[in-house]
Amino acid sequence: MKAAVFREVNQPMEIEEVQVSKPGPREVLIRTVAAGVCHSDLHFFNGTYPGQLPMVLGHESAGVVEQVGSDVHYVKPGDHVITCLSVFCGHCEYCLTGRMTLCQEPETKRREEEEPRLSDAGKPLTQFANLGSFAEHMLVHEHAVAKIREDMPLDRAALIGCGVTTGVGAVIHTARVEPGSTVAVIGCGGVGLSCINGAAIAGASRVIAVDTVPSKLELARKFGATDVVNAKDTDAVEAVKELTDGGAHYTFEAIGLKATAEQAFNMLRNGGAATIIGMIPPGDMVTLHGVEFLFEKKIQGSFMGSNRFRVDMPRFVDLYLQGKLHLDDMISSHIRLADINDAMKQLETGEIARNVIMFE
Repeated sequence: MKAAVFREVNQPMEIEEVQVSKPGPREVLIRTVAAGVCHSDLHFFNGTYPGQLPMVLGHESAGVVEQVGSDVHYVKPGDHVITCLSVFCGHCEYCLTGRMTLCQEPETKRREEEEPRLSDAGKPLTQFANLGSFAEHMLVHEHAVAKIREDMPLDRAALIGCGVTTGVGAVIHTARVEPGSTVAVIGCGGVGLSCINGAAIAGASRVIAVDTVPSKLELARKFGATDVVNAKDTDAVEAVKELTDGGAHYTFEAIGLKATAEQAFNMLRNGGAATIIGMIPPGDMVTLHGVEFLFEKKIQGSFMGSNRFRVDMPRFVDLYLQGKLHLDDMISSHIRLADINDAMKQLETGEIARNVIMFE
């Protein structure tokens, strides 16, 4: 099969012929139909986060099941599925207490002595996030997929695989935004737009979008933003405080920077909660004024929207088909796998929400 292989940091990926193994007892072989190009891929491509190379990037994807292992009963060939990087074992403490996104059990991967799922001339290729969706096929553990209805367009479904689940989930699961509350979202890429959409669905009375790109702020209005703040033209913290009469009940940081994480906390009213979604570079320290904690302000992280993805993803599909989840406007363009390097460069400019690779 063809795959975009990442061999060296910040060097163009080549489209290569690689080998994919046959499904093990609890594995599923998926024909990739659509894969979003996400900032998380860029963080590894540019070396901000380390990775074991060579690697096949990509983790926001949807496709059709082609083969299943002997012990797989959840899906069958022909089923439409969304993949999810928060693979879960189902029996560790985190899984049994409903926090599957925190599961780190190694049994969802193949052991070192086993044949690798992906290889090139007999040498293993790392699957980014246990998926590796910049390839024509994905071989994954059965607990990395969610089955969905077949009338859902798979290019839209792919977005649910990461950005939508991360953003909407942070609102409804991690922060538990209440109806009538005020929300500010810093960063209007795919995840930030999903936060905005989720806050609108949750019934927030005011949803403030913060970014420095006018076109993305306009797009945010389509996703449910009631107000927009261009952080290039004004002090974003003061602007949010003015719009919310002293600070927002909930803030979300969807960029991954020290400065914007601190802004998210400083935008809060007393008793508010800031949720950091973006991937802040390793080694960066977020600095806060300790006295603020006396006023019950909170800062917390969120990984993949604290999801229960086999429950959440089919529900998000229904919300899209009901016209409540605005996935159409999130897709900047459909591209080919051969365009992957251009798509990575576009992520660096911050001008787009999502490019989606189509495999058929």
